[in-house]
Amino acid sequence: MSRRLVAGTRLVVATHNPGKLSEIDDLLRPFGLETVSAGDLGLPEPEETETTFEGNAVLKARAAAMPSGLPALADDSGLAVEALGGAPGVYSARWAETGEGRDFGHAMEKVWTSLDGQQVPAPRRAAFVCALALAWPDGDAAVFEGRVDGQLVWPPRGSRGFGYDPMFLPEGHSLTFGEMNPDEKHAISHRARAFRKLLATCIQ
Repeated sequence: MSRRLVAGTRLVVATHNPGKLSEIDDLLRPFGLETVSAGDLGLPEPEETETTFEGNAVLKARAAAMPSGLPALADDSGLAVEALGGAPGVYSARWAETGEGRDFGHAMEKVWTSLDGQQVPAPRRAAFVCALALAWPDGDAAVFEGRVDGQLVWPPRGSRGFGYDPMFLPEGHSLTFGEMNPDEKHAISHRARAFRKLLATCIQ
């Protein structure tokens, strides 16, 4: 039997990414959970040493749950481009690193330039993948994965969302994640799909 979160529970959202924190807060708000970010608690960001989304999500959730004494929810997600063998994948944030911090405009250009270099024809297939890990202070953890398939567009479109959202056009839609309003994106996103699995098992 999976352990469950009930209304009033204080839950650490194990991220220092404001965009990701906002999305997860939006998903959790209807369930009466009191959320606090790892950053607000002064917890350091652990080094992401795993090679899978699931592994990194569990690592981050445990790194927040064990020292805080609270259950913690962590997300590891990224863009997996078919023609690049699944890259940038778990290194999606690292592709955005520059000498002056993270720049996802630079990361998106790097992805597109890599595809141009290989002369990859359209449609340039990709997927957003998310692993959500819920960990408890004793180290127990459960993982839930969501995925949304689509293709990449250039130039990037829209200023909403974050990360690679402006270059990702989900299958069956005419707007990129960067053009959708938050409710539209939450209805179909990889994070929302993973969250629905978490919800069915650990919250409702």
